[in-house]
Amino acid sequence: MTDQVLVPGPVTTRPRGPYVRLRDLERDLAARVDGEVRFDPGSRGAYSTDGSNYRQVPLGVVVPRTVDAAAEAIAVCREHGAPITSRGGGTSLGGQTCNAAVVVDWSKYCHRLVSVDAAARTCVVEPGIVLDVLNRLLADTGLMFGPRPSTHSQCTLGGMIGNNSCGSTAQAYGKTADNIARLEILTYDGQRMWVGPTGEEEFGRIVAEGGPRARIYRELRAIVDEHADEIRRRFPGIPRRVSGYNLDQLLPEAGFDLARALVGSEGTLVTVLRAELRLVPAPKAECLLLLGYHDIDVAADAVPRIVRYGPLQLEGVDDKLVDYERRNHMHPDALKRLPEGGGWLMVSFGADSQKEADAKACDLLKELKGSEHAPHISFIDDAKTEKKLWEVRESGLGATARVPGMRETWEGFEDSAVPPDRLGGYLRDLRRLFEEFGYGDASLYGHFGQGCVHTRIPFDLVTADGVAAFRAFLERAADLVISYGGSLSGEHGDGQARGELLPKMFGPAVMTAFERVKAVFDPGDRMNPGKVVAPYRLDENLRLGPEWTPADPAVHFGYPDDEGSFQRAVMRCVGVGQCRKQTSDTDHEHAGDVMCPSYRATGEEEHSTRGRSRLLFEMLNGHADSAVRDGWRSTAVHDALDLCLACKGCKHDCPMQVDMATYKAEFLAHHYARRIRPMDHYVMGWLPVWARVAALAPGVVNALAHAPVLSGLGKRLAGLEPARPVPEFARVRFSDWYRRRGTRGGGERGPVVLWPDTFTDNFHPHIGRAAVEVLEAAGYRVLIPPRTLCCGLTWISTGQLGVARRVLRRTVRTLAPALRRGIPIVGLEPSCTAVFRADAPEMFAHDRDFARLREQTRTLAELLSATDGWDPPRIDRDAVAQPHCHHHSVLGFETDRALLSRAGVRVEAVGGCCGLAGNFGFTAGHLEVSMTCAEHEILPAVRAADARTVVLADGFSCRTQIEQAGVGRQAIHLAELLAAGVCGTPLGDHPEWRASRRPGPPRVLGTR
Repeated sequence: MTDQVLVPGPVTTRPRGPYVRLRDLERDLAARVDGEVRFDPGSRGAYSTDGSNYRQVPLGVVVPRTVDAAAEAIAVCREHGAPITSRGGGTSLGGQTCNAAVVVDWSKYCHRLVSVDAAARTCVVEPGIVLDVLNRLLADTGLMFGPRPSTHSQCTLGGMIGNNSCGSTAQAYGKTADNIARLEILTYDGQRMWVGPTGEEEFGRIVAEGGPRARIYRELRAIVDEHADEIRRRFPGIPRRVSGYNLDQLLPEAGFDLARALVGSEGTLVTVLRAELRLVPAPKAECLLLLGYHDIDVAADAVPRIVRYGPLQLEGVDDKLVDYERRNHMHPDALKRLPEGGGWLMVSFGADSQKEADAKACDLLKELKGSEHAPHISFIDDAKTEKKLWEVRESGLGATARVPGMRETWEGFEDSAVPPDRLGGYLRDLRRLFEEFGYGDASLYGHFGQGCVHTRIPFDLVTADGVAAFRAFLERAADLVISYGGSLSGEHGDGQARGELLPKMFGPAVMTAFERVKAVFDPGDRMNPGKVVAPYRLDENLRLGPEWTPADPAVHFGYPDDEGSFQRAVMRCVGVGQCRKQTSDTDHEHAGDVMCPSYRATGEEEHSTRGRSRLLFEMLNGHADSAVRDGWRSTAVHDALDLCLACKGCKHDCPMQVDMATYKAEFLAHHYARRIRPMDHYVMGWLPVWARVAALAPGVVNALAHAPVLSGLGKRLAGLEPARPVPEFARVRFSDWYRRRGTRGGGERGPVVLWPDTFTDNFHPHIGRAAVEVLEAAGYRVLIPPRTLCCGLTWISTGQLGVARRVLRRTVRTLAPALRRGIPIVGLEPSCTAVFRADAPEMFAHDRDFARLREQTRTLAELLSATDGWDPPRIDRDAVAQPHCHHHSVLGFETDRALLSRAGVRVEAVGGCCGLAGNFGFTAGHLEVSMTCAEHEILPAVRAADARTVVLADGFSCRTQIEQAGVGRQAIHLAELLAAGVCGTPLGDHPEWRASRRPGPPRVLGTR
């Protein structure tokens, strides 16, 4: 029967597609698709690249609200002859999710868990659901989806299906393809159907029914029958063969499983609308063995012996990765737990009980003690410590991308796989190849139990000679891995990075089969064209490349960690997408993280740290086809940055330490240079000046600020959110009170300068008074500056950097005598304290007094915790704490947590951002995002707290947001809590009523 089937000719070259009238396409998509249709420069720029070395500006972006809307979008594209590319988390490392096509982003709306059948251990999902979210939703069933890539907190199931993702747990559960029951697919020509394993009886029924589905099945069977022997011969029988199309799944012995065959096809054949997943029981207990060997090659030699014991995960880490993490100050506590060695294996075992898991590990240890190269061993069965150690391995990409004092590293050959029993020899040969090409700094790590090796290589991707060497290396490396019976890709897929090299691995016959399969589904090459089959060259469409000529403008900040270059700072983002993670709840290994509140609120790529970095990259105009053409004046970049809360969460939580708050301030400074600014910049940006004026008659100012009619009119004219009450100005500033009061106490521990920031001084002076009580009780002599000064925060956050520099110079001139005497500066407001520790020294990178300011600035908790012989008062309370974003990202909250623990306070520190974020939440148009951020973590935690629980928030913004949210509670500062303990103040219910003395009554949103 198959001999009579007419199979379409292979797709061997990219056909010239029809001319697409973009305005007509955009119009029809907007009219017919239930979703967001974006052909604007900002969207096109944000989606122009992924986690790879490649860049292609899309025609436009469609964000469908439903699966059916996505199907309609594809129908519209078909009518216009427009190519399409599906995108989930956008973390692909092979260039799979960037293309000159209409990008369909599934992640914002199409993320439903459609159904769960716990008895059958299956569930049905939409492609935009994030893996960690899915597994949390499944937690009550005791089941989970087995494969777990390192991007599990942001990767989508659609992306995992597209790339045939694996991760460390594939050691026990297999690749994504091994865990797929069925797929609902849509072809470019509009055929929609569910596919899966197809027995002979069902195959006959499908063919007998006739129609397009029958044609697809007949033609696929004919292709596979013709090439069956060559498919069996050329497909390596290894755990991690991810390269190419899974034609082995269409062989008779595989049950003609079309669903598994389509997994890993990277959106080049069909669009996946829904997936039925096979689930596995989640381990109830785990333990971890850390095995230290002489080097990574010897560690790899030990893999076959360990695999026989059935570990849940078996990962390798070399000494270079560990060294690079140390240089980047990543995971210092976890790295201390590594045993002696120059290469390590991380071996975990899962079971229904801790005893059973530990017993499996002990059995392996008995075996290893008698081996030729017995390792040094650390045994871990504490879940918290295990998570921290796994972060060492999962941070490989971020740790190796940019190491101080070294060349930047890149993807390209980051994903090869060989038979596990040949891994040691392969690593030795690969390292020799690195040395031959001058790439010896490349680290080696990965999923060693399945022979999969990850690395990032210091390619030169900006000169013609460097790109030529890049190509030469990839061709030699491909020959090497193939000589070991391996696969070019072990989990990241082919895309553009490896598509051109597939003939080396599969040979002409199998490549013809791939090309004919492409023709069965997509003869016009409209589905993610140029990837896998008829591919672009591996050195084409580079994100950098020899023709890349970006601007490197003069800037206000020093960017000391980026060689003084704004362009290099923007290039920090490597696209891993950790800024897109949806949660930071307490069961997650990133509990307490802040990044990225605006993305969590809107779900928009442009509102993620990555999306904004991409737009800034495009703004620097390194490519002739950039969608962003107007430089610093760009409206697209301005709009993307408008909802950046300047929280600095990315500075801490991003593995590349992108500092979007600084980039935003830099951009605003240039964007509004020699232009009239929005009115809120003059109002909120110059708040320290207006506060000083208000101090002359605070009662009058308060009355006017809350007067009927006048208040609303004034806020509208000022560009402020009408629903936000204006905070009360204190009747007496803290600094005025202290100057009248004078220094008291013995001061036997010496002087400290207590910094009277604008917010403490003018709005919450009771916090300053409480800090004085605590510091004097601890034996310090408290000083304050002789005149009103400012850290410049409000001018920095609104991009008025020229003013900020003048303000900071004045401040440091005044503080210089104290700084040069080594007197500590104690900050109470985290955002202002963070300016002294980060923004100011980065703005004045070569000024010694600013360096002293950074080194001598302390939080209250830091100073007290370092005070010998001082013990905190005993406070036996539960507390919900909202660490200010800058406290989390610049100062660190662990010292506060430890001090509170010493005081008997049981702290639940929530993650996320409060959403007010200084001027952000007061600016008109930001209220919805502001309150959405607050509802993620802090407001639910405050509502859940009982009346005796202390609500702690050192940040003025955080306290204000909690008060104005109308949850019936007010937050207090650490200084107030400690002062209550020092003074013996009974707290009772609602501790804020006794520990805090606010200048006015609580005011909630919607009131004057």
